[in-house]
Amino acid sequence: MLIFRLVVGLLLFAGVLCFALYIGTGQVVWRRRGVIVIKWTVLAGLGFFAVLILERLAMML
Repeated sequence: MLIFRLVVGLLLFAGVLCFALYIGTGQVVWRRRGVIVIKWTVLAGLGFFAVLILERLAMML
C-alpha cells in the first residue's frame, strides 16, 4: 500500500513538473508528456481501486 502511494505521488509530481516546464518554456511537447503521465496515473489508480473492491467482494462470499 505504501509503495503504491509513493508511485502515484511520484507520477503526479512528474505530471505537474511537465506542466510547469510547459508553462516555463512554451514547448508543446511538455504539455503532451504531462497529459500522458497524468492519464496513466489515473488509469493505474482506477485499476488499484478495482482490485481493492474485488478483494472485498471476494471476502464477502
